[in-house]
Amino acid sequence: MTTLDRITAAAKSGLLLPSTAENLAAFLAAKLPAWAEKSIDELVARGEWAELNDRFYRFLEFGTGGMRGRTIGVKPAAAETGTLSASGSPEHAAVGSNMLNDFTLIRAVIGLFRYTKRYLESKGERAKPRLVIAHDVRHFSRHFSNLAVSTWIQLGGEAALFDGPRPTPQLSFAVRARKAHAGVVITASHNPPHDNGFKAYFEDGAQVVPPHDKGIVDEVNAVPLAELSRFLEPKLAGVATLGREADDAYRAVAAKAVLDPAVFQRAKLKVVFTNIHGTGAVHSVPLLERAGCDVKPVPEQLEFDARFPTVKSPNPENAAALARAVELAERESADVVLATDPDADRMGCAVRSKSGRMELLTGNQIGALLAEYRLTKYKELGWIPREGSNHVAIVKTFVTTQLQDAIGRGHGVKVINTLTGFKWIAAKMRRYEEKLRRAMGPGFDYDATPFEERAKLLQQHSTFYAFGCEESYGYLPNDYVRDKDGNSACLMFAEVCAWVKGRGLTVPEYLDEVFLRHGFYLEGVINIYYEGATGSAKIKRILETYRANPPKAFGDVRVVKFQDFGREKIVDPDGEPIPAQDLYVVTLSNGYSFAARGSGTEPKMKFYLFANERVAEAAELPAVKSRVRATLARLNQAIEADAKARAEG
Repeated sequence: MTTLDRITAAAKSGLLLPSTAENLAAFLAAKLPAWAEKSIDELVARGEWAELNDRFYRFLEFGTGGMRGRTIGVKPAAAETGTLSASGSPEHAAVGSNMLNDFTLIRAVIGLFRYTKRYLESKGERAKPRLVIAHDVRHFSRHFSNLAVSTWIQLGGEAALFDGPRPTPQLSFAVRARKAHAGVVITASHNPPHDNGFKAYFEDGAQVVPPHDKGIVDEVNAVPLAELSRFLEPKLAGVATLGREADDAYRAVAAKAVLDPAVFQRAKLKVVFTNIHGTGAVHSVPLLERAGCDVKPVPEQLEFDARFPTVKSPNPENAAALARAVELAERESADVVLATDPDADRMGCAVRSKSGRMELLTGNQIGALLAEYRLTKYKELGWIPREGSNHVAIVKTFVTTQLQDAIGRGHGVKVINTLTGFKWIAAKMRRYEEKLRRAMGPGFDYDATPFEERAKLLQQHSTFYAFGCEESYGYLPNDYVRDKDGNSACLMFAEVCAWVKGRGLTVPEYLDEVFLRHGFYLEGVINIYYEGATGSAKIKRILETYRANPPKAFGDVRVVKFQDFGREKIVDPDGEPIPAQDLYVVTLSNGYSFAARGSGTEPKMKFYLFANERVAEAAELPAVKSRVRATLARLNQAIEADAKARAEG
């Protein structure tokens, strides 16, 4: 019995999904390398039907963060594992249509190239499509990058690749700086070590949004597997290498995150920094040192390492990932711990409290502090009117703390909420830029205009983007970069810490000042993980039942409003429609609310809980905090129990 016969029999008996059998047959019909054929043969012979379903039930899709998936199987085949490298990487990325490997990556590059070429032709441009690629430290990241630039050049384009691991925000900047037509970063951000990803960027330096994302996906899906074999051996002749010059250019704009340099000279801030084995130290350490901080990196986490051996997860929002940095901060009496994830687009932190202990802040708290400080400082510096302006905006996602909406209102500026994913925040920046370009007419060079002058022009003719963030530890100070930036976030937050220290306060005390001014806000997140094909079906079931049968109550708390972003027409304060998406916002009778959505980058269902209560005076704050936490905890349990029941059908 052949491998294909066994696959057909397994599908007939229900062991394999129909889509799995179809994709397996397509892979076997293509000209696969010997190791890939052997791997499929082995998995079929072993009867690893669940593994094969997870690997082949679909092709990887673009989500809010591009394409992301496993590169190492749960139950790997010997032929793909081969001889491990010194850093623990298998010889080959695991075979599968739902895995990130040579085949799915090349397919994505071909689709991106063809869409970009067609887009340029539609504008009457005959230039060769130009691509910039960066990568982080993960398994196969350099190999995937080599394959990508090689494929792009063989298709007739031009390509540039960094000489080593670099952060995602630097890729975003490089696309604009080099006037490239597209960009790619190979990273899975803070995912586990077995994952990697492919994030696509367009000519504005931002991740792709409609109509480009759908156009790229359509092109990718049209690429037959048989076409991939000629690109499987990297050919790097003609690839431009980016190094020191590109680093200096990016670092110069990242440094512009600082609004008041004198703050650092007065405070002498002591910082412990960890890049958790990723790319953050390439820029964050020199940026902080040049600003005037005393920086101590965590030595055992400083080196690049795809295994992230000192942490369970390289995610700076997790306390365990910051444990070594916090220990070092205690020994060194540091003021703050700053941490970036592997591709340095996210930043987490711990600050010293009034009691003298290090205390972790949530992404929502960090973003609120940054928004309050930066709007206040912009007014002090005369960059924006003291009374505020509807031509100044902070941009955030719907699932980010509503404290920022209150801060925006308090400062008299516009608050724009977007769908989840920083690409939507970047899309707003692009529209503000385009409006100014139209107002200024031909010959106006947006990027060459000094930032302070640009800020004034945007307020006169468009909208000045003052700050943007999302709750998942992503922040961006200005529009030089069009994706969240952990390096500039470290610098921004260090400035807040230095300013607070100069006042003789701690950061938690400053946060309490914000609560007293705008109200106490507290958030919660529920993550329900469902792996593989069966997990995908459960997530789909939750989303579908929320739409068909919305919740009516959670315990004694009634639902008073249910917003379905997939069916309702919702517009933002600029009058622009919010694209349809399976996102639900539920408002409760006690004034609390929550949002529900499936993650675009990980196999999980996410719920974001929001609570708030006014505070009349400082003496009330402890009791208000306690009461809100208890109520939110009860709601958390009820919402999670309801979701799990819906998942099981």
